[in-house]
Amino acid sequence: MTRDEALVNGVLLPGFTGTTVPGWLARAADAGLAGGCLFAGNVGPGLRELTADLHGRRAGFLVASDEEGGSVTRLDGPWPNSGWPSAAALGRLDDVAVTEAVAAGIGGRCRSLGIDLALAPVADVNAEPDNPVIGVRSFGATPELVARHTVAFVRGVQGAGTAATAKHFPGHGCTTVDSHLALPVIGADAATLRARDLPPFAAAVAAGVRCVLTAHVRFPALDDRPATMSPPLLRLLRRELGFDAVVISDAVDMAAIAATVGMGPGAVAAVAAGVDLVCIGNPQNGYDDETGYREVRDALLAALADGTLPRERVAEAGRRVAQLADGVRAAPAGRGDVDGTQVVRRVAEVAGDVRVGPGAHVVDLRGGRNIADGRAGEPRVAEALRRRDPAVTAGPAAPAGRPLVVVVDGPSTAFDDVRAARPDAVAVHVGLPGRWRPPAPSVTVWGDGPAHAAVAAELLHQ
Repeated sequence: MTRDEALVNGVLLPGFTGTTVPGWLARAADAGLAGGCLFAGNVGPGLRELTADLHGRRAGFLVASDEEGGSVTRLDGPWPNSGWPSAAALGRLDDVAVTEAVAAGIGGRCRSLGIDLALAPVADVNAEPDNPVIGVRSFGATPELVARHTVAFVRGVQGAGTAATAKHFPGHGCTTVDSHLALPVIGADAATLRARDLPPFAAAVAAGVRCVLTAHVRFPALDDRPATMSPPLLRLLRRELGFDAVVISDAVDMAAIAATVGMGPGAVAAVAAGVDLVCIGNPQNGYDDETGYREVRDALLAALADGTLPRERVAEAGRRVAQLADGVRAAPAGRGDVDGTQVVRRVAEVAGDVRVGPGAHVVDLRGGRNIADGRAGEPRVAEALRRRDPAVTAGPAAPAGRPLVVVVDGPSTAFDDVRAARPDAVAVHVGLPGRWRPPAPSVTVWGDGPAHAAVAAELLHQ
């Protein structure tokens, strides 16, 4: 292992495939790798053993995961009662004590499972109703609401001994493009961006958030480069907001970076701009895990060798990451105990008689899978209904003569067509209610995570 290899590895956070530590990751850990990021495909009944193995590879090895609650959860499978409400449901309830308690539950579960760093909360102000990737992941559409719940979430997670991450700086809430698929641009002027998007991040920094994660979004009023690769925007975070802890990139395998400048060059530009920890991403999206890691590592090594990337900048980043790991190890463990379904019940909206008989069929009319969810397959509503009635089926065709449930996340001609043919079809709205709610009979549950699906099934079988 060379000095430069150890330096570069100290700022990398790759994903990997499988539920055991692959050989390449073990070797990288021996060579100073900062940590690893867990996605849905890494999580199974042996998660505690996996995280213990990772921690045992190197003192200070960080284990991170997206654990926002709601639809974006990695811990909803092998453990009972693991469903947490979405940020949208918490914002709708608008009780910061409840938000802090839910976040303490999330932080406590992460800590107990060996996860050091929760890539949450979402601090984006979702002022664009048609946002395809944030939506119910945001606490709401106003900076004041989002700021107070961001602070409560940070306190809850970190009070339980897990580091929190405010994302996606300086704000992904007003995009109409998903950065997993392309590079979004927010064309607002600088004054609007500062007044609308920055307050939740400023509040998170003031509350002592341990990490801030960048957005792969262009803000031309402030810089032509995506925030992840923007020195002016990261200087704003450091100097104006006073943040001196770890800046994490959003995953560089997302198309906003990978399909524009490329994963390797994107990582180099990000670190040069001020990012401390490069999240490489989720290889379960279609590339070899070791190849992705090597592409980013080798690009950083080459940039060090030719002077494109100052060695002092990488060393500074590595020191911040090491300090984060030390701080997490020293933090006392805590816990929270909140039933996420209680929150969803309090905000759920019922229109008409939504009870369904036995043998219902579920049709998924959601507009498109949110890639951040990290989960494919039938909607969770179908799974929750099937736990109550094993005769429940799901699929695109609606069998005649059976109760029909349609899962929607917004208006669509497909929904209009189904309702015209089957006025009795019960709609379960799992998206962000705003300008539209489905007409009766319908249930609106403010998200499609496990807790939301459980409440929808409960209401349909009451």
